[in-house]
Amino acid sequence: MQTKAKPVSPYEILQSSDGLGWSGLLGELRSYRPSEGSDPIAPKAKIAIVLGGSGKGEASFKMGGNWRSAQLDPGSIWLKPNGGQYDEYRIASPKVRVLDLYLPEAIFGRLSVEYNLPATADRFVRYEGGIRDEVINQVGLSLLLEIMRPTSTGRMLAETSSLMLAARLVQAHLDIGWARLSGSSRHQLDERRLRRVLDYIEENLTDDIAVDDLAGVACLSVFYFIRAFSAATGMPPHRYVSQRRLEHAKDIIGAGRASIAEAAFACRFSSQSSFTRAFRRATGMTPAMYRRARDSRQ
Repeated sequence: MQTKAKPVSPYEILQSSDGLGWSGLLGELRSYRPSEGSDPIAPKAKIAIVLGGSGKGEASFKMGGNWRSAQLDPGSIWLKPNGGQYDEYRIASPKVRVLDLYLPEAIFGRLSVEYNLPATADRFVRYEGGIRDEVINQVGLSLLLEIMRPTSTGRMLAETSSLMLAARLVQAHLDIGWARLSGSSRHQLDERRLRRVLDYIEENLTDDIAVDDLAGVACLSVFYFIRAFSAATGMPPHRYVSQRRLEHAKDIIGAGRASIAEAAFACRFSSQSSFTRAFRRATGMTPAMYRRARDSRQ
């Protein structure tokens, strides 16, 4: 008796956020090959961003007896709701790289109050293929960079990005119509609360800081906190914390109180190599070069 051949996966995972400590959000850089078949049920709302490939290609999916097709051009986006499934699909491309993002259901529950929607809004995301959405594309690319080159604030970036992506889907890509935000005038980050948040960050630079923690200090929902903090400081929370940690690292290295590996650990980097890359991007020097320069001036 012949054994049935195991189905060949239509993709290869090149890089993944699995193991980076992201909360809920999963990101995978995949290389898709020509394939066709039935589609498994999506366990979460899915966003697929086409990055490029080895040649022009096209993808198609069948829903309710009708086929829909689109070119696999860089920057094109494909959406699928939580629980969604294609009747059939076809990928006609030599090879194409795609960033697949899976958004946790709980994120949409957080937005339900702000948008006056059911907590299961992720099940109403439209099936779309080959669309353009610059907001989703830019957030996705920042997550891809974090997957490729992890930083000390990757978890915070993932938390912020999850909310921004879910909010964008709710605003522009739901079958149940456009959603309105509840009034936000009550949700300002005044000087007193901003100072409380900034003090908390300074006191916990060497600890694991979550966006939830900062929103709690500000007494705001996470969604409104991210918007209010960005408006007050000119940057999102994860970027502010990253800058403050790198400044702290410069103090540690310049004072000669610790090794470079110890400085990387103290500033919440997963490895010395990722710390060195981030430090060089910020200062133009490696930590060792920075220490030698400081020593020569003393």
